[in-house]
Amino acid sequence: MSDTPPRKKISLNPADRAPADASPRPDDGRSRSGPRARRVVQAALESGKARRLERAAEPDRGERGEGAAGRDAGRPDRFPERSSDRSDPASAGARSPSARPAAAGGRPGSDRPSGDRGDRGDRASGGRPGEGRSAAGRSGSANPNARERRPTFRSTESEQDLSVAAHEGDQSVGDTTSRASRPTMDAGRGAPGTQRGGFRPRNSPSRTPAAPVTAQAEAVAARAKPGVEIFPVFAPCPQGLEGVLVDELKGLGFADAWAGRAGAHFTADWTEVMRVNLQSRLATRILVQVNYGTVHTEDDLLELARATPWERWFGAEQTLRVDTSAVRSPMKSLQFCNLRAKDGICDRLRDREGERPSIDTVRPDARVHVFLSETTATLYLDTSGESLFKRGWRLDKGEAPLRENLAAGLLALSGWRIDSPLLDPFCGSGTIVIEAALKALNVPPGISRPFAFERLRGHQEWRWRDLKEDARAHILPKLPMQLAGADIDERAIAAARDNAERAGLTEDAVYFEVADARDTCPLDEQVGWIITNPPYGERLDIDTDTQLWTEWASTLKREFGGWQMHMITNDLDLPKKLRLNPSRRTPLYNGALECRLFGFELVAGGFRR
Repeated sequence: MSDTPPRKKISLNPADRAPADASPRPDDGRSRSGPRARRVVQAALESGKARRLERAAEPDRGERGEGAAGRDAGRPDRFPERSSDRSDPASAGARSPSARPAAAGGRPGSDRPSGDRGDRGDRASGGRPGEGRSAAGRSGSANPNARERRPTFRSTESEQDLSVAAHEGDQSVGDTTSRASRPTMDAGRGAPGTQRGGFRPRNSPSRTPAAPVTAQAEAVAARAKPGVEIFPVFAPCPQGLEGVLVDELKGLGFADAWAGRAGAHFTADWTEVMRVNLQSRLATRILVQVNYGTVHTEDDLLELARATPWERWFGAEQTLRVDTSAVRSPMKSLQFCNLRAKDGICDRLRDREGERPSIDTVRPDARVHVFLSETTATLYLDTSGESLFKRGWRLDKGEAPLRENLAAGLLALSGWRIDSPLLDPFCGSGTIVIEAALKALNVPPGISRPFAFERLRGHQEWRWRDLKEDARAHILPKLPMQLAGADIDERAIAAARDNAERAGLTEDAVYFEVADARDTCPLDEQVGWIITNPPYGERLDIDTDTQLWTEWASTLKREFGGWQMHMITNDLDLPKKLRLNPSRRTPLYNGALECRLFGFELVAGGFRR
């Protein structure tokens, strides 16, 4: 539907049409093209383009050209800037005389508003503004509208793929051709406001602006090196830590990182894959995408796995494990899908190397993850092996342990500064305090553990050794402030001290003491942070629960004025029991347990919101 007034639609007189074999006529006083047409014709003839001019003079083209010229003649000041731009005979010589009116005035009977002519598809596709139908022929379509829709259709295809990736959990970055659009979809902004065909209202808030996308593309290009392969990578993490994981990845140099569901996406070469395994405190695994495609049946998954060049990374001499997960997949049996993916991998290696790899579900040399969505499958190569929260120093876990990457996430979400005191009055096996000390000392979390990429083909041991040596060179000699943990359980404190010793920390860095949380106090006059995972649920009976929180709240108000406190719990009524109002509530998951990270600002004798 058009907003063009009916009076602007010009019906052409058949008598004015140029014959099919007519050559361009000179200006006889009746021509509506003016002296510019003469210059165009003369330049075209001089450049040997008379044949194009004869084709351009076909009846339908003559109708289109003269009608447009008539409209321009009736409105000499319609687009003065365009006339000025086209006054150069040298540039005009590259266009046919009938092309200019078609580009300037649009198609007869078109429902496109005349004010939108500057956005015609021939300009968007890089063709000359005035080539009209011949440009359409070169693009493979006789309909000029096809040129307008084509860029939008590409964008819509990418968005449809990304809208799946936005709900995938451990899903990959998808097709590498759509990396620049990813942040739009995952933030929940793309699909709701995008209608079928790619239409979006001009002022719709459902998209991020183009500037961040451009910044991501520039970041990828800046890291690209000749002959170095770049991989799409997905780093899963506990739900609720996606934002701080993106901040961590950007701090490590991955400027194109963006948050997904339960993880973050970015791109990296193989050396960077090793480095992020070594340095990331928040990721659970580092998964490199090796293939992606549309699947509708289990046999499609078999063919996708068979088409993947697994021999690049492992062979029949190594053991294999395959894991499959799905979100809204129509497949009836994940176990059968897992079997078909495994068969595809083994068939590929048997065809290439004459033997199938053995299966090891406990300590495999190579681990493959398959993720299924409604219509797609993504194949990942696990470069981490055991989960990255297994740092190698915690053997004594204690009761209700907190995973190391979640503990590091609490530190990041709380805003704790490494030069400030930190106390955990319910420290258990000391996970939060030890993670804080290792972060403050700049100790890489993976410095003392093995990784799956070390057992893959083509592993460059010398490069891996250089990465570790460089990381060790940046470890600080001592902490600016002692960190402390307390627990009423003597066995928990013994486990915390053993864990700290295995992590290479001395008592000058971390201090653990058997103490009741209601009797704790700051180590010095400097204000700091309380970050803790207090007991809740079955770990406390009702009477102890009520008395503990009331008395501990009194201690907080008396001893810790000016401190910040952040505690993770699945007891949503705990702030009421403490008679404190949280300033922040951050949803988190401790394993499968839904929790909240409550933040408080403590003042002596009360609370300030």
